Amino acid sequence: MKQDALTPAASGDTWTLARRLWRDWVRPYRSTLAITLVFILGVAGSTASYPLVINWAFERFAANDTASLAWIPVLVIFVTALKGATLYGQVSTTNRVASAVVRDMQAAMLDRLVKADLLQLGREAPAALAQRFSTDLTFVQTALNRSITSLIRDVAMILALLGTMLWLDWQLALVSFLLLPVAAWPIAAIGERLRRTARATQQQTGDMASFLTESLAGARMVKTYRLEADVSRRGQSVFESLHTLRVRAANAAGRVEPILEALGGFAVAIILVLIGWRLGTGGSTLGQFTGFVSALLIAAQPMRSLGNVNAVVQEGMAAAQRIFAILDRAPDIHDAPGAVALDAQGGAVTLENVTFRYGTGETALVNVSLHVPAGKTVALVGRSGAGKSTIFNLVPRLADASEGRVLVDGQDVRTLTLSSLRDSIALVSQDVVLFDDTIAANIGFGRAGASRSDIEAAARAAAAHEFITAQPEGYDTVVGDRGGKLSGGERQRIALARAILRNAPILLLDEATSALDAESESLVQAALDRLSTGRTTLVIAHRLSTVRRADLIVVMDRGQVVEQGTHEALIAGNGAYAALYRLQFTGDAA
Repeated sequence: MKQDALTPAASGDTWTLARRLWRDWVRPYRSTLAITLVFILGVAGSTASYPLVINWAFERFAANDTASLAWIPVLVIFVTALKGATLYGQVSTTNRVASAVVRDMQAAMLDRLVKADLLQLGREAPAALAQRFSTDLTFVQTALNRSITSLIRDVAMILALLGTMLWLDWQLALVSFLLLPVAAWPIAAIGERLRRTARATQQQTGDMASFLTESLAGARMVKTYRLEADVSRRGQSVFESLHTLRVRAANAAGRVEPILEALGGFAVAIILVLIGWRLGTGGSTLGQFTGFVSALLIAAQPMRSLGNVNAVVQEGMAAAQRIFAILDRAPDIHDAPGAVALDAQGGAVTLENVTFRYGTGETALVNVSLHVPAGKTVALVGRSGAGKSTIFNLVPRLADASEGRVLVDGQDVRTLTLSSLRDSIALVSQDVVLFDDTIAANIGFGRAGASRSDIEAAARAAAAHEFITAQPEGYDTVVGDRGGKLSGGERQRIALARAILRNAPILLLDEATSALDAESESLVQAALDRLSTGRTTLVIAHRLSTVRRADLIVVMDRGQVVEQGTHEALIAGNGAYAALYRLQFTGDAA
């Protein structure tokens, strides 16, 4: 099974992972756990009282003590009521702690992911990452619940019952003690195998979530190209792999119960033989026998639960390992020691001999030098994969250059605080990102604390006010998942209003009008022209008609700048740009 793409897998055995889970996540709730422990002691004490009540009752029966018979039901009711009350308290406080830990881990993972480098996030499908917040943390929560319930409560119950057994018949109790460790070795071996299988199962579950997300999101393409059979076939392969892992995990976990049952039967058989012998020799009374057997039988349930908890804990630790892999991966892009705020003087952008390589070693930019004067518009053109988007990622430090420097107003971006740098940049992209919130909120993300009047002014500047006010609830209309309730042109104008509201000196336009119809493109282009005025603007465009008025056009190919100049100069030069222009408008590359 492949390793998670976002981060290297966190290492550590079960004990190491469990210790970290306690230290970092459970220990802050130790006061609640202390209350839980009090309830657990109540459960254990009341459970251990059952055999003593039974022993006392049978001793009274044997002595024909009718005066004490009325106390027997009172004692039974008291013991059962005490156990019920303490059991409820234990379950309630345990669930509260486990749920709080899951909440804290979800918040920490989200914080880590939103701060992760763009390239890190791109290595793993969003659906697979989302699965960490649901399936993986469900395993962790179950493991926490069962650990407290079985490893603490059940152990306490067993110890209390063993104390009762010692009180009733210490010789038989010692024989029972010697038989208990027999099951430990096979259960431990099964648990280690189960943890490996659980880790593979959780990875495969993430792959399945990614497959389902992309298959259902691409339904139009699937139907148009008649790929239903292919998707179903791929799905069958994914489901079969997951089925195989689940069966393997179930078989491993299923071995625990038979082992415990067989060993338990063997132990009970030996105990019964010894009890029979002691009764025959007068070494025990009927009350002791009944109480001892009751304690032994009552202990069977928590012992069986204790044996089965290993499977749940191993699944939880496998899930925790995947979660820690996210939490342990610090972003490569961060404020350098002594970073200073950007002293914005107009937003001039300069690349000095910049080379960029991905972690795989693939080179995206080779010794690129480029200067975008403050307040000017520079267009990046070229075939897909030429390196245009990489330059866009370098300016706001979504990635760092492998060699060379990126400067804003003469200041190396690596020496600046990320907050001040990114506050000086606005982005309008072809792939509009809208959240399932109101129109006003989506525009307001451009500047924290913006007033309603500022938001509406930005919408007017983006030619969006008219269509917004025509919505059922105006600016308070919820746009739906990824803005699905709006058209492409409407989504683009909301994104443009967001950029206008930001009022940043540097503007990045990434194919901002390429997916629009003629009417929407005209409205958006007019708004973009107004927004670009007086701002340093970098434009990526495949449609060369949109960049003819740029102050400078930079032609890129295979990560290098091959020529630059105005539209007229480049056409006259009859180079790479002229060839692209002829190909796009006449279909003739000659």
